[in-house]
Amino acid sequence: MTTPVPAESPPRRRGPSASTPARRAEIVDAALASFAEHGYERASLRDIAGRAGLTHAALLRHFSGKDELLPAALAQREAHEEDVAAQIMTAELPGAQILSEVLAAEFSDPEYQRNWMGLTVAATNPDHPAHDFFVGRRERMRTRFSDGPLPISDSEHLTADEKVTLVLAMVDGLRIQALLDPSRDALGLLTHFMRMVAAQPPVEEAAP
Repeated sequence: MTTPVPAESPPRRRGPSASTPARRAEIVDAALASFAEHGYERASLRDIAGRAGLTHAALLRHFSGKDELLPAALAQREAHEEDVAAQIMTAELPGAQILSEVLAAEFSDPEYQRNWMGLTVAATNPDHPAHDFFVGRRERMRTRFSDGPLPISDSEHLTADEKVTLVLAMVDGLRIQALLDPSRDALGLLTHFMRMVAAQPPVEEAAP
């Protein structure tokens, strides 16, 4: 009697599994932590893989390298900022204080600040993998200030766009000042600045 030959199992399909989005998010979190601790240039894929509980080869099945990981990590960081801002807004804080509260955790970590500043400067090069993110971030900030709880609008001397440029410049400048002198209340100064930027000149009453 001939023993029947068992049917061959269908070949296993290779490709992303159902857990891929969650796994990719874990890798991106690990990359962001590595970039924050070591800076983009010094962070290694092996360190990122280790933080995510993966082998180097397994990480490369999800991301081709740091150039692909960096924009994903920055986008996830920005999404976290949005979540923090939404939570803070429910606390009914004054609008001028919201940006300072969103940045509070970041300003409390000097090493993160140094790496963020280094990355921001490097990204001014159009060939840098984070260049498009930072250019787009400015426009996204412009939209948030236009529609958010602290609307920045045109005034007699400055357009809303010019005011947003000043806000971003102030934040970057305060990062440096906070690193040079940690005792200075940089975020308190930012709150005062936001009040001035958002303030509108009094409406003159028409002469009787």
